[in-house]
Amino acid sequence: EPTVRTELMEQIPPIAIFLQESRPKFPTAFFEYLMPIVVRYLTDVNNQVRKAGQEALLILLEQDLVAQSDIENKVCPILLDLSAPDSDDEYKVEAVNIICKMASMLSRATVEHMLLPRFCELCSDGKLFQVRKICAANFGDICNAVGQEATERLLIPKFFELCSDSVWGMRKACAECFMAVSYTTSPEVRRSKLSPLFISLISDTCRWVRQAAFQSLGPFISTFANPSSAGLYIREDGTLSIRPSAQDGNSNSCQPSNNITVISSSANAV
Repeated sequence: EPTVRTELMEQIPPIAIFLQESRPKFPTAFFEYLMPIVVRYLTDVNNQVRKAGQEALLILLEQDLVAQSDIENKVCPILLDLSAPDSDDEYKVEAVNIICKMASMLSRATVEHMLLPRFCELCSDGKLFQVRKICAANFGDICNAVGQEATERLLIPKFFELCSDSVWGMRKACAECFMAVSYTTSPEVRRSKLSPLFISLISDTCRWVRQAAFQSLGPFISTFANPSSAGLYIREDGTLSIRPSAQDGNSNSCQPSNNITVISSSANAV
């Protein structure tokens, strides 16, 4: 029964945490018994079971309970198979979504060598606009996961493609995550490549795209500032914030703190 398998998936994370805390007594139980179940259920025929498996996997990754070898040898190969060009549409959409969500939890080397090539392929998926939409909405997170060099070499060309996509929702998603993408690049790339690209979005024929671009204008401009002097930084949740000065921190006045959130990154994109 799918409901039984779904319930089982919901119990996997707490069991895994217990086994981790009792590792001297159960040194290999998680890797031998539970991890294979999670991997297998990522391809279950029932979509609710798959969803429960995906949620369980993300919790395990957040808790750092999955070994690097299991990630590279068991999890990533399954996701690459599910997101292959000839994969079922529903499986492909789910796979690209889980790839984007887990990118921030893996090492930069793992993301760059195992997942980034497939992500770049999915950005150009001509069959399913839903796949491209997920890629566009999470583009800033992927850039942050792989760093400046891989972003400028591999991701910026794909970002240009998505910013000129025929579906306006794609262009809107790009406008919403523009600050996060810009923050990962060098000042020269921001000036010579991203600035003209942003102008094209702010002049888009669709008013929803233009509105999203205008909302991102201030945050995009802020990425040109020197962080050490401006005090701007990106929080772990992807928001651009202003770091309070030491003088502000020692002040007893009733003035509001400078540590304010300016805008959410691509994680909150629609």
